[in-house]
Amino acid sequence: MASMETEILDEVVAKNRRKMLALGGGAALAALILRGGAVADAAVAYSDSDILNFALNLEYLEANFYYLSAFGCTIDRPNAAAIDAGAPAAGISITGSVGTPGIVSGGSEVPFTTIQVASYAIETAIEEGKHVLFLRSALGSSAVAQPAINLGSAWPALATAAGIPGGSSFTPYASDNTFLVGAYVFEDVGVTAYHGAAPLLTASANLSAAAAILSVEAYHAGLIRTTINNIDPSNTSIGSYTNLISALRARLSLAASPTTLVPGTAANPYDTNPDDFGLANFTTPSGLGGNTAVTATRLTDADPVNVIAFARTATQVLNIVTGGGAVSNNAIVSPATGVFFPAGLNAGPNGFR
Repeated sequence: MASMETEILDEVVAKNRRKMLALGGGAALAALILRGGAVADAAVAYSDSDILNFALNLEYLEANFYYLSAFGCTIDRPNAAAIDAGAPAAGISITGSVGTPGIVSGGSEVPFTTIQVASYAIETAIEEGKHVLFLRSALGSSAVAQPAINLGSAWPALATAAGIPGGSSFTPYASDNTFLVGAYVFEDVGVTAYHGAAPLLTASANLSAAAAILSVEAYHAGLIRTTINNIDPSNTSIGSYTNLISALRARLSLAASPTTLVPGTAANPYDTNPDDFGLANFTTPSGLGGNTAVTATRLTDADPVNVIAFARTATQVLNIVTGGGAVSNNAIVSPATGVFFPAGLNAGPNGFR
């Protein structure tokens, strides 16, 4: 697994993340991938409430994905299995000060066959639900409603765009392996989103909360990466899918960076080191007592020099979760719509761009 999505991304984000929170279907995704363009982030003054509400929108998405995968229900309507695992019996509220609560379309319980993967799904579902509760509590009356979320047709759209074999029929709900691929789509994005937003928070309590959530999201991402590596150490099946997903994430993020993607060229400068599975760094001539050669893994998603995780601006995050809906004709779009958020995110007065 290569150790970062790109060092260049670090440089781009470093210049932007301290001074702004720049937030901006299938057709938008395809159009974005096929064209290049330099897009400058728009400097907008966002409050801590705006930033936490952006995180809340993403947590609504993740929590519902895991609830559906683990229990076959959504966060606001827990079934007996979810409640037995620790979900609030009354469900998690999805109402808010902005927006009409949106429904979740698609998704189903995964027919897990391994205890390890099923246990991860259950634990993470409960934890992501608690993140929703935590952010809603922190925001109080300022918390936005859950937006409409697509956890059905969004998957084959993204899988096809990424070039995953059989992408037009891909679903993360088919098996342990496909579930892990779906989780991989979300987890790294969540870590980089919190990292990008944290320096923009002004209240120390909010910064501390964001850092605490980021730490848990990083645990989730590490567990997913390690599990995929254990299942596919030769990087020939689901490990290879992560390469394709990571490259797609980089291309989608690219539209919001001052770099041009030239269709048909080799690896563009923005994506020299994708955060995906790849060849290991080295193989020792002997190991495990001198009897077996040991190949080193590259699971940590960080730059190779200082081993520091990178961050994404909110526009870059939105471009991933909306399939390019945050940018159109080289301009940032508000609201960003598409793929997982067909009607966009619910936002406060400043919107998300």
